[in-house]
Amino acid sequence: MKITFLGTGSSQGVPVIACDCKVCKSSNEKDKRLRSSVLVEVDGKSILIDAGPDFRQQMLRANVQNIDGVLLTHEHTDHIFGLDDIRAFNWISKKPMDIYSESRVMKHLEQVYNYVFSEQRPGGIPEMNLCPIPEASFVVSGVKVQPIRVMHHKLPVLGFRIEDFAYITDLNSISDTEKKKLKGLDVLVVGATHKRKHFSHFSLDEALELIDELQPKQAYITHISHKMGLQKGDNSDLPHNVLLAYDSLTLVLF
Repeated sequence: MKITFLGTGSSQGVPVIACDCKVCKSSNEKDKRLRSSVLVEVDGKSILIDAGPDFRQQMLRANVQNIDGVLLTHEHTDHIFGLDDIRAFNWISKKPMDIYSESRVMKHLEQVYNYVFSEQRPGGIPEMNLCPIPEASFVVSGVKVQPIRVMHHKLPVLGFRIEDFAYITDLNSISDTEKKKLKGLDVLVVGATHKRKHFSHFSLDEALELIDELQPKQAYITHISHKMGLQKGDNSDLPHNVLLAYDSLTLVLF
């Protein structure tokens, strides 16, 4: 299995002209974070988790040639607003892209991308095949995926486990029942947007508490805002098996 972090930032972590913080001014490329997304390659198949506004840039930077399916964690803009650019992959594969999401998210996609699902479809638009995610595990192009239910304030969202890798971005709570699905991991990726407590995201300390409870062999923090601090400085303060992820980080699991 190969895992490529296409983006590790949050919308609160995108540098803006008016920002004068040390992260936005950093010369370290690891502090330049696009919106969170990850590509999982297993058994010759490529599965994308989330497609935010930076999707096109991420695909070009990572030289991604094929996507066999897209998993969506939830419907927020920073996780779905790049889907228009799947049209390039439609052209390569000569078929619609399978987009896996909850029914609530599917309805949102049909509103946001109404031109994709209109009866009078204009030419040159992306083609999407919406696939509902069940509560139990499901299969994407022959690859077994286990959905993990977490809460993003009041919004139910999904994380995903594929073999001994799990990816969860936007959350501020997870039930004991769902934690059991995350036992025995080689790699756990979990979101932590701030060091301070936040109403809808884990703080760094809360993410570390979950990691300590689940005991994966290795853990990475993603969905990082610029308020988290610098990559180099923060990594030095983390437990031995925890690192801040960074864009273009690639892991190979055997």
